[in-house]
Amino acid sequence: MRHYFSVRALPIAAILLTLFGAQPVAAQVSAAAPQKAAPQVIDSIVAVVNTDVITRQELNERVRMVESRMTQQRTPVPQRALLEKQLLERMIVDRAQLQLASESGIRIDDVLLDRAMGRMAEQNKLSMQDFRNQLERDGIPFARFREEIRDEMAMQRIREREVDNKLQITESEVDNFIEAEKNAPQVQPEFNLAQILVRIPENASPEQIALRRARAEDIARQLAGGADFGKLAASYSDSIDALKGGELGWRTTDRLPQIFVDAVANLNQGDLSPLIKSANGFHILKVVGKRTQSVVKGGAGTAPPAVQQTHARHILIKVNTIVTSAEALRKLTDLKARLDNKAATFEELAKLYSNDLSASKGGDLGWIYPGDTVPEFERAMNLLKPGEVSAPIESPFGYHLIEVIERKNQDVSQERQRLLARQTIRERKLEEATQDWVRQVRDRAYVEYRLEDK
Repeated sequence: MRHYFSVRALPIAAILLTLFGAQPVAAQVSAAAPQKAAPQVIDSIVAVVNTDVITRQELNERVRMVESRMTQQRTPVPQRALLEKQLLERMIVDRAQLQLASESGIRIDDVLLDRAMGRMAEQNKLSMQDFRNQLERDGIPFARFREEIRDEMAMQRIREREVDNKLQITESEVDNFIEAEKNAPQVQPEFNLAQILVRIPENASPEQIALRRARAEDIARQLAGGADFGKLAASYSDSIDALKGGELGWRTTDRLPQIFVDAVANLNQGDLSPLIKSANGFHILKVVGKRTQSVVKGGAGTAPPAVQQTHARHILIKVNTIVTSAEALRKLTDLKARLDNKAATFEELAKLYSNDLSASKGGDLGWIYPGDTVPEFERAMNLLKPGEVSAPIESPFGYHLIEVIERKNQDVSQERQRLLARQTIRERKLEEATQDWVRQVRDRAYVEYRLEDK
């Protein structure tokens, strides 16, 4: 289906009468026959999702933004047709979630949205007008960006309601986790993985599963022949991280699905896993990086009589559409130099520049137990002496400067150990549960493709 705008020429006689008054009848008659211009396509529908539509204009705008982002991140950009297909599927999944959020009564009003936008501007140390100007300079229409943030907030709310709040963790799971941690080695591997996922629809028939397996095997053959993993992920993967080349980022084994851990346990950097089948589909993993880290016992694990706590503070610069990784790193390098030269205190700089809720407290994070922070942060913090400031370090949240204020040893209660174990198990299960829920939402939606309509 297409929306047309038909241009009908005004009769010349009418124009002449308007400009010069009455004209001879012959002139009026000769000009009376209307002339039709060819219809011009203003927009068209590329997909129907339940009761909603996705237009060609919406898809083109998303393609333009993603191509620009991938180029900046030096991720190989797929062919236009493949990228369109990937993004259209992503838009369908988002649209289905937004419809479910709306049906569930979830509304993100302008007051909530304004607060979120204000926090984003503050985190980037910009006024709202400067924030808007920066987006426009980057080719991102402010009104479109604002509505995308509204949609993200709505989808987060429905995911929390349907997945996070319904995730069950039994006492026996906690018991088994704590027992396993007692016998865990002191040094554990940490992986930076990338994945390609070929999704299996809900209630798929044996024929559908066979077709998806054949598709995954074809991708595996291309990879074995030397094809670029990131480009194939961006072109064919059904995972939410596809457009980042499939990269999951650095994770310890307790933050990965067990089937992933088993598949990559004996692989080296650069190796590819065999085809892995899960409830969501067929996975191909690549070990982008592999390293080991020392495990500090006493969190969710062995329950020693006392564990070391660290009183620390940090300055966080987040990476987003406004601030690149290079800019965040450069900013923190400058701040570190000011600290080294005694030109300012850590507390002063944290209040001025940190993109974290702790900024108002001078970056103070309070007393931190082992396992309270992400591994990248904890590893860097553990290397510092009291009073020492780290070099800029990267975590999933952005780039940090960390200062250790003091340390102490304190007993860890059994209640806290079980709480930490429960948090770790939840984190491990949450991603897989979210993917499974998103798959169900997508498969239950009525979708009609019109991308090939000309």
